[in-house]
Amino acid sequence: MDNLRRAVRDYASKHANGDGLALTKVPGLRMMCVHAPSGPLHSIYRPLVCLVLQGAKRMLVGSEERIVSRGESVIVTADMPVTGRIVQASQSEPYLALAVELDVALIREIASGLSSTAEDGSKAPPLLVANIDEVVLDCALRLMRLLGRPEAIPLLHPGIARELHYWLLSGPHGAVLRALSLPTSSASRLAAAVAMLRAEYRTRIPVRRLAKSAGMSSTAFHVQFKRLTSLAPIQFQKRLRLMEARRLMVHEGVSATAAAFEVGYESASQFSREYARLFGAPPKRDALRARSAPLPRTSARQRAANSASK
Repeated sequence: MDNLRRAVRDYASKHANGDGLALTKVPGLRMMCVHAPSGPLHSIYRPLVCLVLQGAKRMLVGSEERIVSRGESVIVTADMPVTGRIVQASQSEPYLALAVELDVALIREIASGLSSTAEDGSKAPPLLVANIDEVVLDCALRLMRLLGRPEAIPLLHPGIARELHYWLLSGPHGAVLRALSLPTSSASRLAAAVAMLRAEYRTRIPVRRLAKSAGMSSTAFHVQFKRLTSLAPIQFQKRLRLMEARRLMVHEGVSATAAAFEVGYESASQFSREYARLFGAPPKRDALRARSAPLPRTSARQRAANSASK
């Protein structure tokens, strides 16, 4: 784990934004490096596996709350809103995590070749926590190495991703993952509706249209959608709008009023109220605070220690 931890810290020290998030050119790969307890952080996660390499994070989905610490992994099984709070981090030992988005179609393909059976996924918790397996760490480290050889990404990434998905399906939560990836599962049937909400979040989408995309009645759709995501469809869409507005303000310098109309709000005052309710501060103040947050830096002492340990 030490090699992966150093690789994540080195990359994030150069590429992380003010929230400590570093995106990469490797499909679905990102990481976090946060130097002090912080939060809440509001996100809508796609299906992914997150490896916590140092520190600890509290994650909340609906009424389900878990603290994920160093040496543990968490699998998020579907598109869902997650509220996170970094609870253990410091300048000398920041919170470090690496996440890889999961490919449900690939899970389905690999699962079809496995002899083991699927469990009932309807009662599975939204966050699946386990100790990190060494074979998963190995895949993650090989994905990180691709960052230094971008020409190798299209050639080597598919094989590493396939191997990673295989090990997750062979791990302690493999049976649940197989069940959730079945075409008949609620998660799979709701995926089309979630994709529609993501693509058309600026406009109002009738619930009957969302329910039809999932092959459900409107009543059943409401029940299943809230069970999976902890939010009603309209609340889910509102969360998407507010997070996109925050991204526009913080990372693209768009004004609060312009961001509100860009994401589909017709009233700037309504936008301000709902934004403050979610993020804990009015839009302008929150954006200024986020933009002024110092980027993660690696100290000279830490750089020397990293060099000496390589």
